[in-house]
Amino acid sequence: MPDNNDLAELLFPDVTMTIDDLEARYPARNLPEGAQVTRFAPSPTGFLHTGSLFTSMVSYTVAKRSGGVYFFRLEDTDTKRTIEGSGDLLIRELHQFGIDADEGYTPEGDKGAYGPYKQSERKDIYRAVIKELVRRGRAYPDFCTPEDLDKIRKSQEANKVLPGYYGVYARDRNLSAEERIERINAGTPWVIRFKSNGDHDRKTKFVDAIRGEIELQDNDTDVVILKSDGLPTYHFAHVCDDHFMRTTMITRGEEWIPSTPIHLDMFRALGWKPPKYAHIPSIMKLDHGNKRKLSKRKDAEAAVSYFIEAGYPEGGLLAYLMSIANSNFEEWTMANKTYDVSRFPFNIKKMSLDGALFDMDKLNFFCKEVIAATPIDELFAAVSKYAKAHDEDLCSRITTNGDYVKAILNIEKDRKNPRKDYAKYGDITPSIRFFFDDEWEKIVANPLPFKETIPSDIVAKMLLASVEKMPFGVEENDWFSAVKEIGGSLGFAVSNKDYKANPSAFVGSLSDGAEILRVALTGSTQSPNLHEIIEILGKERVTKRLTIVANKL
Repeated sequence: MPDNNDLAELLFPDVTMTIDDLEARYPARNLPEGAQVTRFAPSPTGFLHTGSLFTSMVSYTVAKRSGGVYFFRLEDTDTKRTIEGSGDLLIRELHQFGIDADEGYTPEGDKGAYGPYKQSERKDIYRAVIKELVRRGRAYPDFCTPEDLDKIRKSQEANKVLPGYYGVYARDRNLSAEERIERINAGTPWVIRFKSNGDHDRKTKFVDAIRGEIELQDNDTDVVILKSDGLPTYHFAHVCDDHFMRTTMITRGEEWIPSTPIHLDMFRALGWKPPKYAHIPSIMKLDHGNKRKLSKRKDAEAAVSYFIEAGYPEGGLLAYLMSIANSNFEEWTMANKTYDVSRFPFNIKKMSLDGALFDMDKLNFFCKEVIAATPIDELFAAVSKYAKAHDEDLCSRITTNGDYVKAILNIEKDRKNPRKDYAKYGDITPSIRFFFDDEWEKIVANPLPFKETIPSDIVAKMLLASVEKMPFGVEENDWFSAVKEIGGSLGFAVSNKDYKANPSAFVGSLSDGAEILRVALTGSTQSPNLHEIIEILGKERVTKRLTIVANKL
């Protein structure tokens, strides 16, 4: 009488490797006590999602803080959804944020001793484990067609029971080895299902690294573990891969919590110690008053490429995500005067249990802080790199006169409280366009916002007097003293106290006089430090601009 050994040999005649062989091939890692082995294991189905960047940042941080290993595994068993090249894109985008795997799949080939790190190349591992499960009676071939499964589903609906392939509804789970062999020899198509010993009336408990103890219904579903295309399902591949890659903590989205009893059931069936799970809360979006997950289809900010193309500094986006991960991050930044997430004492146990709403204002705050704190040489390099890829106009100006652009970016940067004009590199071009003569000419072709209470002849006199008397190449205090003198000679109050006491005695305050220069040079009443602007523009350009504007009045 044929038995499960015969069935296993019929199903996998070419598989000679055993689980013991695999244990020897992938031994326990030699790491310090407490070191965590974590991973980022995306499917190559499109762009890097902001939630995936969040998850990978947490995974990377856990490994690095503990002196462990962070690896990258490509889960490409869903061939229908796989997009060619997207795995390599994920790696490149993660690299931009400094999240580089210690080992794993790379476009140039695997790095590390626990590969292959691409699931489609690990078929021999899955088949060896499944063959052993068939021998043990913990996996079996299932011959149900889609039509058969539909009939089972309709029967469950009629009986008002939970849908699924389990218990009396698992049609082929109790076939004898002889019956299974007969059907296989007859050419009947099959998949392999895991044979659960679970009971839906019992509970499965596990301790989540973020959420503490979680209690769910035990798994009693005989899930598919090997599809008809010869590739495993996520459930089974994850169990095998994380065991043989010696993962100690799995960071993944909270949507996987309901599947955890299935995975724990498989670990038990194989006699393997499961890793710890850390189910990370989703990043949410407020939509018509309701919270929902950040959506690939609906939200531009769901794609990390959105932030890259807009020029958000990587450190700013990471700082924002870390503020979601640990609420004490902001307090830490104030005490430590840095937004460098690599220095923050991250604690996975302090993660929120609820999904945070994506807050663009808060992101902009962090990015402005990071840009303002970035040393000028480093900032100029980052802006140049961004411009080369995403801003043709800015790239051209940097190529033509890099020192000039660098000086613009350095305005008020060396002060105790540097200016925070830019949340992203994409803000730079529209903010600095007045520095370039071709753009300034477009600006002054339109009416300029001079204060209406100041007569135009006084405005013109202020401009022409400044051409004649305003000094260049001097300290700001000396420059301002000269502007005071020029303004005073034209009837502007040289003291705010005097102006407030009797405003009608003057044509305007000294601030009004300085604003005339600002408007003529920049086209706006708002700008960075006027003295620094004048020094960067230089005497020739300033003289020309003030004269042109004065002659128009």
